Amino acid sequence: MQLNAVFLSFVAGVVLAAIAVALRYSPAGYRARSIAGIGAWAGFAAALGATGMLANATLRPPAVLYVFVPTVALVVFLARSRAGAVMASSIPVAVLIGAESLRIVVEFFLERLWHAGQLPRMLTFHGANFDILIGLSAPVVAVLYARHAIDARAALLWNVAGIASLANVVVRNVLTSPAIHLIPTEVPNSAIGSFPYSFIPAFIVPLALVLHVLAIRSLSIARNSVREPNGASSRHLAGSVAS
Repeated sequence: MQLNAVFLSFVAGVVLAAIAVALRYSPAGYRARSIAGIGAWAGFAAALGATGMLANATLRPPAVLYVFVPTVALVVFLARSRAGAVMASSIPVAVLIGAESLRIVVEFFLERLWHAGQLPRMLTFHGANFDILIGLSAPVVAVLYARHAIDARAALLWNVAGIASLANVVVRNVLTSPAIHLIPTEVPNSAIGSFPYSFIPAFIVPLALVLHVLAIRSLSIARNSVREPNGASSRHLAGSVAS
């Protein structure tokens, strides 16, 4: 129970930090919607866990789709829409990258759950989960980029690696879940679908993916603006922010 309370405190801190970033960096026209979106997603994630939907192995369609579909929709929106471009350009890339260090804390909780017999070793950094490397490198990459010690291409490659690492963990989690269980494990993967650790697949993982998508979009916009004569792309985006 004590670990549960600590984890819920961590989730609350992540939500508050996300809201603080939205307040600090979002343009005035996007601020309220960004904060409402963060709160709504956190509430949605809480509901999925508290109602037992994510832990229900007999649910059809599988509960993973209730997270996967809205996450993909959000990513496509941020990657393709003007609003996504404005949000990506409003938040410093170093902030987006540095925020990925939250994955270090997640890995700590996963290890605790493994020791408690509620999670397979495969899903921890002792097994096939390498996500802690992304978390540990995040502040280093953020500082190097902010100081212009690495270029946009290197930052892009790091973000792509971060998405690949997330995909590795997500696929393994799904394939070891009680609903699918295609990979045999020494202990059942029972914790991730249960409240409060259901916040990991339903909120923390989507947030980490969104941070990568926004960083990649911001870096791509910056690279394109350099290529265009007289900074035409930068002026066009600045007009979007102002409007």
